[in-house]
Amino acid sequence: MTDHKADRPHGSGRPRRPGGPGYDRDSRTGRAPRGGRPPSDPARQAAYEAIAAVHRDDAYANLVLSEILREMRLDGRDAAFATELTYGTLRTLGTLDLIVADAAGRDVARIDPPARDALRLGAYQLLHTRVPAFAAVSQTVDLVRSVAPGAAGFANAVLRTIAETPLEKWLEKLAPAYDENPVGNLAVHHNHPEWVIRAFDEALGGDLAETTRLLIEDNQPPVVHLCARPGRADAVELADEVGGVPGAFSPYAVYLNGGSPRELAAIQDGRAHVQDEGSQLVAAALLAAPLEGQDTRWLDLCAGPGGKAGLLGSIAAARGAEVTAVEVAEHRARLVELATRRMPVKVLAADGRSVGRDADLPEASFDRVLVDAPCTGLGSLRRRPESRWRRQPADLPPLTKLQRELLVAALKAVRPGGVVAYVTCSPHMVETQVTVTEGSRRSGVEVDFVDARPLLPEGMPGLGSGPTVQLWPHRHGTDAMFLAVLRRTS
Repeated sequence: MTDHKADRPHGSGRPRRPGGPGYDRDSRTGRAPRGGRPPSDPARQAAYEAIAAVHRDDAYANLVLSEILREMRLDGRDAAFATELTYGTLRTLGTLDLIVADAAGRDVARIDPPARDALRLGAYQLLHTRVPAFAAVSQTVDLVRSVAPGAAGFANAVLRTIAETPLEKWLEKLAPAYDENPVGNLAVHHNHPEWVIRAFDEALGGDLAETTRLLIEDNQPPVVHLCARPGRADAVELADEVGGVPGAFSPYAVYLNGGSPRELAAIQDGRAHVQDEGSQLVAAALLAAPLEGQDTRWLDLCAGPGGKAGLLGSIAAARGAEVTAVEVAEHRARLVELATRRMPVKVLAADGRSVGRDADLPEASFDRVLVDAPCTGLGSLRRRPESRWRRQPADLPPLTKLQRELLVAALKAVRPGGVVAYVTCSPHMVETQVTVTEGSRRSGVEVDFVDARPLLPEGMPGLGSGPTVQLWPHRHGTDAMFLAVLRRTS
């Protein structure tokens, strides 16, 4: 189970399943309504259905694609090709839409959604893969015949127009000049919305050259990271077992070279779980903070889906501690229970903001508290490429309000002398520095910042001037995790 809070508000249920009124039975698995004969290539069909579900139903690509691949019984090269097409198309969507609109002579909003998604998929093949142009065009037109029969001729003309011009020339035509509009230029060349680029640039101190390196890294397919659970698996031994390599920084991390992690014996028997190395590092940093007095009651205030709770629980078992894991959504609370089986972890299906009002969450009673707050998820765009186009600046005010409230609750829950780790998978300054400053100010308790840098493995580069830490894909190979550690002093 991955361990991100991206794309979900606090208290939301599971992502909406594809389909709904008006869809046939197959479409409830994410498949778009079909007409005419099916296309000849199942990998392209799977990719199309995943992309359509993302845009039609706000589905998550990683969830819906896995389901589609299983139902279509695709594996090996077909599954890999479908995955590349799905994630690549979603990653480059903004620029693809500019190119499709230019070639079609109309805005993409005026193209029928089934044909539009098929055209995006075809354009990606033409501009970003080694698929021969004739195959990309013919297979995409075949796909359009199956999902939007009346648009086949239109799709053929648009795709042939796109194929006439290489990607570099399209970018030169459609991107504003860098000297006149550097952010607009980067947005077209590197497939990120302008507001996201500005947020990254601010967090990186206004260094557009480094921001560009981040954008490039964001567009690379990420390596799967495993977490070897302490007391159950050793990272070096696990790496040998799965054909991977130990992580660069986390003592629990293993980089998986390929294949499906769900099929690994270590995942199935609970010796490891899928978790970005950055998530492992920030959870371990909480436990590395020096503490005086008792150290037996730990709290994970936003625990779903359970990756960090699983790591905390594994370490708690060796240190004689107990973890209370709180998750507001019941189905996610069940995932936490599954992730922490046979560990000293008590799972509560409750709102983390109920500290002091819930008998299981008394004030000033926990030694260590983790707040892995729901956020925009801008730090995990490599793993969730659709998030860059789904998120909007308007999402920030309700999220940051929730983040402040959760941090206030955490500071009330921790005992004097105890520590709180505030974590987000976003580098946006409003979700990081502003939230921490405002949340600690509004908490009504006295706190000191703990320098988080020494709590991370020795030798990690690019950790800044402290006391907070921002991890980065281009610096550390992790998601862009933010960490602030606060000690309650009264």
